Amino acid sequence: MRSLVAIPRDTLVRSPAVAAALALALGGLVGGMAALGPLYALAGLLGLLAGYAMLVSTSAGLLTVFAIITILPFGTLPFKAIITPNFLTLALLAVPGVWLLRLLARPDRYQLRLSALGLPIAGFLGLTFFSLYLGARGLPDAATLHNYAKFVLGVLLYFSMINCVRSRTQARLILRGLILSGGMAALIALALWALDAELTLRILLSLGRIGYPTSGRVLRFVEDDPNGLERVIGFGVDPNSFGGMLALVLALTAAQLVARQPLLRRWLLGTLVTLMALALLLTFSRAALLGLIIAAAYLATVRYRRLWWIMLAAGLGATILLVGLGYGEAFASRLISGLQFRDQAQQMRLAEFQNAIAIIQRYPAFGIGFGQAPDLDLTAGVSSIYLAIAQRMGLIGLAAFLAIVAAWFAGSLRTLPALDEERASWVLGCQAGVVAALAVGLADHYFFNIEFSHMGALLWGTLGLGVAIADLPAEGML
Repeated sequence: MRSLVAIPRDTLVRSPAVAAALALALGGLVGGMAALGPLYALAGLLGLLAGYAMLVSTSAGLLTVFAIITILPFGTLPFKAIITPNFLTLALLAVPGVWLLRLLARPDRYQLRLSALGLPIAGFLGLTFFSLYLGARGLPDAATLHNYAKFVLGVLLYFSMINCVRSRTQARLILRGLILSGGMAALIALALWALDAELTLRILLSLGRIGYPTSGRVLRFVEDDPNGLERVIGFGVDPNSFGGMLALVLALTAAQLVARQPLLRRWLLGTLVTLMALALLLTFSRAALLGLIIAAAYLATVRYRRLWWIMLAAGLGATILLVGLGYGEAFASRLISGLQFRDQAQQMRLAEFQNAIAIIQRYPAFGIGFGQAPDLDLTAGVSSIYLAIAQRMGLIGLAAFLAIVAAWFAGSLRTLPALDEERASWVLGCQAGVVAALAVGLADHYFFNIEFSHMGALLWGTLGLGVAIADLPAEGML
């Protein structure tokens, strides 16, 4: 039987029209990027090759999505074609496009999967659209509409996961890709942080041609003091969102480090955990650190008791390292001032909380939508995904989100006893990643912020991956 993966490839080979169109696109894109420089021409060629791989393999598409989310989340095409779509948007469009074509081409072999959460998530998206429409009085501005569309694509990654990950081999590949991408992002971030600040700034400014900021706070420092501690950001623009991403991927990786059948060699997993943990610490994101600790405690409580000892050893090692780097006192002071709500960032966060509560009190049902606050005495935006959802979508939207997450945990915990050790470790890793994101969300909003759609995609993609793994057939049935 001909593999459906080969269908797009056959079409490209046998259709002169499609081949000609691709040749023109190849020449135009690479030629245009060559005008910008040889490195951009090489990047354009590599991008086209990656795009072709995505069109013939949903696994390649999902790997590309996770690589972009973790390493280059804000990268865009270096030229404008009516709009300037970013790489993640293109990838998030390509993946469902391929599996939907498969459904149409081979309905006898592929069936649409929605899962028990499919309709609730569709309902949640309906609520977001209603809040967008209501808040903008039917006329959202172009920027808000563009960011909202990217947010919706991120949520829809859930459905791509459950429809594309259909075998244990695919699940292994996607999980390995996510873990390695997180490790690569941490390595790049640490390398940039270790370089001279002027050189790092030049490197980051060079990304301006692909959509990265070229002014303002390109380098980030604690309390925005250029003479203070530099924060690790990698290519993630914001240290808090970068730390939140690392917390989720690191929690998933930690589950593999202590699993009986790890996805990668333990020495490699240990190296990746160390890199990501160090990068997370040097973001100086207290919310990300809290999320990681809670996720690790979750894993240790549910199954992997020896993780308590690893956490203790890691904490001791981190303390020694920070003291050795000369950051021990400053790091401890930042943690303590944060817990006591004494520093400027925490004072601003308290003000945001009070403002968000005032908005929720005035607009309790459906919120204010995704634009600006409708009242001059109120300001939209708050550093908490829960208050952000309640502010944007009202208490109804918050209840819907919490119900979906609770149902996901209930379902995945219920299936754990029936899973073999390998799949159980994968599901536990997804659970730990989601726990990390939810804990980070207590004091950060990036997992529900339409301007940081890659963070939402990472959360919903992890939810979908957990469901897909739990639904895989047993080893003997493959």
